[in-house]
Amino acid sequence: MALEMKVPSPGESITEVEIAQWLVEDGDYVEKDQAIAEIDSDKATLELPAEASGIITLKAEEGDAVAVGAVVCLIDTDAPKPEGGSSPAKKEVASKTEEAPKVETAQATTYATGTASPAAKKILAEKGMDASQIKGTGRDGRITKEDAVKGVPSMGTVKTDTDRGSSKSKMSMLRRKVAERLVEAKNTTAMLTTFNEVDMSPIFALRKEYKERFKEKHEVNLGFMSFFTKAVVRSLELFPSVNSMIDGKEMLTFDFKDISIAVSGPKGLMVPVIRNAEKLTFRGVEAEVKRLAIRARDGKITVDEMTGGTFTISNGGVFGSMLSTPIINPPQSGILGMHNIVERPVAINGKVEIRPIMYVALSYDHRIIDGRESVGFLVALKEALENPVEFLMDNDINKALEL
Repeated sequence: MALEMKVPSPGESITEVEIAQWLVEDGDYVEKDQAIAEIDSDKATLELPAEASGIITLKAEEGDAVAVGAVVCLIDTDAPKPEGGSSPAKKEVASKTEEAPKVETAQATTYATGTASPAAKKILAEKGMDASQIKGTGRDGRITKEDAVKGVPSMGTVKTDTDRGSSKSKMSMLRRKVAERLVEAKNTTAMLTTFNEVDMSPIFALRKEYKERFKEKHEVNLGFMSFFTKAVVRSLELFPSVNSMIDGKEMLTFDFKDISIAVSGPKGLMVPVIRNAEKLTFRGVEAEVKRLAIRARDGKITVDEMTGGTFTISNGGVFGSMLSTPIINPPQSGILGMHNIVERPVAINGKVEIRPIMYVALSYDHRIIDGRESVGFLVALKEALENPVEFLMDNDINKALEL
């Protein structure tokens, strides 16, 4: 019997997805629940598991946009399982990889690589290129559509002054959606940004003294994100309009704090959400940040885990950014930008001292957040971060850190 596999709905309001990568070849034998493809929606990249065991026939190519509910492959459930438990195609790939190491010459490099995807084969044929000179970046060395589009061996080619090539690659659906949302935020909000600076010395001192005990007790690091998340929660409580959004002609204010954390994933910017951050301890925040970051890095983050935030924190400092004006994550009304920490000379009680300073930026929608609230928010944030024992730990470090 031929089982039709249809594109499942990744989430509400999503009507179309893109085949990012097939993880199997046409004619392979697949096992039930085996991941057979990665699909991109405008919110996340998800794996598509096989609904049954059998021989698979692909009905869509990598890069194709397909409607939710459309048939993307057939699985012949009556087909016998090949001897040895793996498909001939996979055995052939393994054999080639073991027996044909790459050979470097003065002109080009020949790679022992996996087979090319159907879309990659078509592109290579149109270019008149040999797949052996393309290094595959897919699973088991498989040549993906993007590898074929780039169309140049990744190493070994002699470069000359006339080598001025270029290449095009299709933006993923997720990246296209992010681009649309960023433009929408710029065009539909009255966005302004206000700045302040934070002396990170107190947090440095706390982390130096307690980070080893904290990690040993909780198996997570005592990082900066827990301090910033708890400081943001406090500022949102003091200035609730920053934890609001416009709903038609009304202003919707939340009594909970779902904090979106902007992270860089393999498919681009992702913004998973820490739910009810106001109820979490330092350990709870760090554990949740770690969990979400790993899921985003591994491409396992779900749509539900990236929707519904009320405020966003973006840490450009991990990439070395000194200062930026972060763009609001609609429909939210505020986003905090963290930046790198640099030792700078500052005036302390009439004397110049060297302190680790971070610039912070709050971008906000001026339609519902006034200057008083925006500036007050950052001042409260600075106050909490420069006096964390008093404002974030209730003067009891061991209790706050659960040591």
